[in-house]
Amino acid sequence: MEIKITKENFEKEVMNSEIPVLVDFYADWCGPCQRLSPILSEIAKEYDGKIKVGKVNVDAETELAIEFKALAIPTLIYFKDKKAARRLVGLSDKEEILAMFED
Repeated sequence: MEIKITKENFEKEVMNSEIPVLVDFYADWCGPCQRLSPILSEIAKEYDGKIKVGKVNVDAETELAIEFKALAIPTLIYFKDKKAARRLVGLSDKEEILAMFED
C-alpha cells in the first residue's frame, strides 16, 4: 500500500517507521512520474510489511521537496534507520529501485 506523505505525517510515517520507507517525490503533471507510478505500486504490494512506499506531491509539499533537495522529479529517496540512505533521480526501472534496498 502506498501512503500519502505530508509535512504533518512525515515524522510519523517516515522517520519513526519500524520498517524502511521508499519515498517518491512526484507531481501529477510529470510524465516520467506517471510512468513510474505503476512500478512503485507493484513494489508496495510485493514488499508489503517489509518496505513502506510513500508519495510526496512536490506541488503540495514544497517544504519537504526543498528540505530533501528533490529538485528534479521523480526523485526516490530510500529512508532506513531514520535517515536518507539512498537516492535515485529520474525515471528508473524496477531493478534499479530494488537495488536501493540492498545493504
